Amino acid sequence: MRSYSLAYLTASRASVPQAIAIAAQTGYGFVGLRLQPNAPGAPFQAFIDDAALQRETLARMADTGVQVFDLEIIRIGEHFDPAAHRALMDAGAALKARAVLVAADDSDAQRLAQHYAQLCESLRPYGLSADLEFMPWTGVKDAQAALRVIDLAGRPANAGILVDALHFGRSTTRLADIAALPPQLLHYAQICDAQAGLHFTTEEMIFHARQQRMLPGEGTIDVQGLFAALPADIPVSVEIPEVQRAAQIGDQAWAALALQASQRLLGDA
Repeated sequence: MRSYSLAYLTASRASVPQAIAIAAQTGYGFVGLRLQPNAPGAPFQAFIDDAALQRETLARMADTGVQVFDLEIIRIGEHFDPAAHRALMDAGAALKARAVLVAADDSDAQRLAQHYAQLCESLRPYGLSADLEFMPWTGVKDAQAALRVIDLAGRPANAGILVDALHFGRSTTRLADIAALPPQLLHYAQICDAQAGLHFTTEEMIFHARQQRMLPGEGTIDVQGLFAALPADIPVSVEIPEVQRAAQIGDQAWAALALQASQRLLGDA
């Protein structure tokens, strides 16, 4: 059976210890944490500068057995410096995380690849992979573009491509593109559903990505086909933010529904 991770956005109001507790109570083996904001002033989970919270988190992990899979987020822009993210790397080592989610804010492929290679080298001593997520509104818009960047970077040993079902369904990425990705670059994948298509504005795509996704099976993305094209044992990050529905029933109940729907669609129920 695949392993499942509770992504930050699925229970974004939870603190780090609360996210671990929710994961344990609802059947996840892992959590994903957002310890750095994805944009200036955006919300994130306190941890890096709070020693008491760090101790509580490690104790909660020991008590429950829930582990940390991935950390968010490092964005690579034109003037990128990996050293600016040293605190996140230290947190990753303390939490024994496996991966860091990486987004591209630079459309210059050569420069992006150079900076990505530097990031991979910086993450390597911490045991962390750099998982580049393609998103239609960023400098890496589809799966082929992500692979090109990694090839230009020389395919570092800890390089990775993160496939998100939402971005698969709203980019030019084909199932054949997913099947052609080297398995060693696929460390985990994010599951959700939505209306598929290329007609959405950037503002709509960002809003849906962060606040209004659907449970697997509710939309028109070929989620089953996507995961059939990925390695059969790939860890699944359940990233299904739905602000209104989660507010009505609570983060724990929503996290449980999200996991159950994901497992049913993938045949793991």
